[in-house]
Amino acid sequence: MAGDPGDAPEVGGGGIRSVLTTASLVAPSGDEVQFREIDGKIIGLYFAANWYPKCEAFTPVLAAAYEQLKERGAGFEVVLVSCDEDRPSFERFHGTMPWPAVPFGDLSCKKRLSERFQVEGIPRLVVLAPDGGAVVHPDAADLVHRYGERAFPFTAARVAELEADDQRKYASQTLEKLFSVSGKEYVMNSGNNEKVPVSSLVGKTVGLYFSANHCAPCIKFTTKLAAIYSSLRGKAEDFEVVYVPMDREEDGYLRSCGDMPWLALPYDGAPSRALARYFDVREIPTLVVVGPDGRTVTRDGRNLVNLYFDMAFPFTDAQIRLLQEAEDEAAKEYPRSLRHRGHRHELSIVSEKSGGGPYICCECEEQGLGWAYQCIACGYEIHLRCGQNAEGGSAGTA
Repeated sequence: MAGDPGDAPEVGGGGIRSVLTTASLVAPSGDEVQFREIDGKIIGLYFAANWYPKCEAFTPVLAAAYEQLKERGAGFEVVLVSCDEDRPSFERFHGTMPWPAVPFGDLSCKKRLSERFQVEGIPRLVVLAPDGGAVVHPDAADLVHRYGERAFPFTAARVAELEADDQRKYASQTLEKLFSVSGKEYVMNSGNNEKVPVSSLVGKTVGLYFSANHCAPCIKFTTKLAAIYSSLRGKAEDFEVVYVPMDREEDGYLRSCGDMPWLALPYDGAPSRALARYFDVREIPTLVVVGPDGRTVTRDGRNLVNLYFDMAFPFTDAQIRLLQEAEDEAAKEYPRSLRHRGHRHELSIVSEKSGGGPYICCECEEQGLGWAYQCIACGYEIHLRCGQNAEGGSAGTA
């Protein structure tokens, strides 16, 4: 974590102009922007490109924080340092932003900035102090994701305040308080559109399902989650799911609700964004599981569902340990190697301790973790069950 502005060495005299060596900046409209318009402000150098989905997703988040800070007169400016490969792409991407940019053609300035701040990945938001360009924070993108405009001015002291506030909120978290974050005291029955009070969910294990109709992985996971939801409800388990819509428009939200047998937050971007920020949701689908006591059990519900199906319920560490121990025991009965129809080399059994890890099964295209049949040379991996069940699989050494 970066220190306060005074803790970092200055990059040179002359304020921000010693960092931005270009003659002037360019507005999204194409008009020239003079440095006097940004002098004296805290500057966020935004390294991004239109071709990278994470930049496309982060830009509106940053824009929302930027506009709120602008309304407050906070003295904050963003400058785009484009990583786009051609001018039309740069102009289209810059056109979605309310801040100026280093001109596309000033390759030397962009190169110097990337080298000076050691930019190896995007999106990246380097925050600079107004008095000489000292680094306030080397990459505040994470802070903007988590806290929005509240992260300003991005100093170590401000980050410490926000994290302490988070800890207090998590320690006293209840289901009612969670939904007060979203501004709602009720959720909707997606089947008949009736209001369901949040109080009726207290004492249950609740999955907060962040998803959207425009997201292909979400559509696939919704089908799996719906089957598991039906199974658990059939077993009379106290389990409920609440859809937290991340849809771009209401039509998509309504289509999503039509595919879901559970509850949903009403369509309103602000409550969903508040919950997504509270749980630091960076991608969808995400399944956050809240226990009967209102505390967060796991933010990794999607992976647990993919790995263990309805056996993951109630998603606690104790339950997952039991499942992992059962897997370890079952693995003793599997052949140590086998041939599989999908690969030309012999596959060897591996565990998390002997080279296994998170993977996507090359047979069923579902997630796996730990135990697998693996070709170490090629990276081909399949679930143990897929190795045994697949037609064409043959056992090797016992």
